[in-house]
Amino acid sequence: MKIAIIGSGHVGLVTGVCLAEKKHKIICVDSDRRKIETLRKRITPFYEPGLEKLIKRHYANRRLSFSTDVKEAVRFAEVIFIAVGTPLGKWGGANLSQIRRVSKEIAVNLNCQYKIIVEKSTVPVGTAEEMERIIKLHAPKNASFDIVSNPEFLQEGSAIKTTLYPDRIVLGVKSKAAERVMRRVFGSFRSEILVTDIKSAELIKHAANSFLALKISYANSLANICEQSGADIKMVTHGIGLDKRINPHFLNAGIGYGGFCFPKDVAAFIHISRKLGYDFGILKAVQKVNLHQREMVINKIKKALGGNLKGKHIAVWGLSFKPNTDDIRESPSIYIIEQLLREKAYIKAYDPQAMKETRTLLPAVHYCSNPYEAVQKSDCLFIATEWDEFRQVDLARIKKLMRRPVILDGRNIFEPAGMKQQGFIYYGIGRS
Repeated sequence: MKIAIIGSGHVGLVTGVCLAEKKHKIICVDSDRRKIETLRKRITPFYEPGLEKLIKRHYANRRLSFSTDVKEAVRFAEVIFIAVGTPLGKWGGANLSQIRRVSKEIAVNLNCQYKIIVEKSTVPVGTAEEMERIIKLHAPKNASFDIVSNPEFLQEGSAIKTTLYPDRIVLGVKSKAAERVMRRVFGSFRSEILVTDIKSAELIKHAANSFLALKISYANSLANICEQSGADIKMVTHGIGLDKRINPHFLNAGIGYGGFCFPKDVAAFIHISRKLGYDFGILKAVQKVNLHQREMVINKIKKALGGNLKGKHIAVWGLSFKPNTDDIRESPSIYIIEQLLREKAYIKAYDPQAMKETRTLLPAVHYCSNPYEAVQKSDCLFIATEWDEFRQVDLARIKKLMRRPVILDGRNIFEPAGMKQQGFIYYGIGRS
């Protein structure tokens, strides 16, 4: 099928490339000319494992093209995905200005040929109705279209895999014609297709991300109980995760969740609920726990270094909010580093992918070429992101390079007993 993707950020670009992999003909559109020129050179504007390889393959076989022209895309496509940003607005809800703008752009370029317009961006429930009003207001009278909600569930760092092999594909439709077309789009995907009404589909994404954030905050709350009682959080979460009703996913205690999706979607869902007349107290508590976890880490570092961070050399491993991505949006590491800098600490940092983005945001940090350079003459090592590279370091060498062998492992990548045996003063999260 001929498919247009409007918005070539993480969601839009990965969606387009994966649909090209399924033999559809794709045009990816973005208003950022520099980004489109970069993509035409087969260079990705962000780091995502496997993405550049697929871009090169499908640009070469002409299943994938890039443009800044919405009109061209609308006239070309049978199905139009909208994958533009919906950042948090000042009032706490999602900012839908890009959705509205693109809806109008699509509308004025419609004709009598039947089109499916797919809401791929994460949006509040009821957005499809607003899109339909905008399109009907600006489209020619003979325009023929349907709105579909198809929420994304990709995971940064494994976006190709989670898009090509999703747990489920959700289709919010209000016509059989739209359902038939969307089943053609996803016909070669070996995943369960759940067909719902549009409002239910819109709600599923916010509900899913908020529940996962809740699991993370619950694990972090448990970790604090473990520290007070002498229990081991890894044993506790393993024990409860064996219950099939709970499962072990997203029960890893650490320094809290970050990234673009979880903080935004939790806040947006609270806002949506409030507008609907419901006070979602559980999610407010999730936000509070997540912020507390960051503050707890800062206090741990201060305590480990005698209460005063002025002039202390602190090494930080990891800047991205999770491994296998260069995304630093709402990264707990960034927040913690900012607070450490306010305490007059000297920070040396290393991340395999995220340093380019971080240099502009945190110019006071000294950026290193490898983990060993970062720990040289440091008073403390703070592990903020669980990159595999960090698990494979020579710990004996690390200890020799450090001024004081103090490690705060914010992701529990090492075992406390083994670290203490090697002579480290080791602090994990919920472990002693």
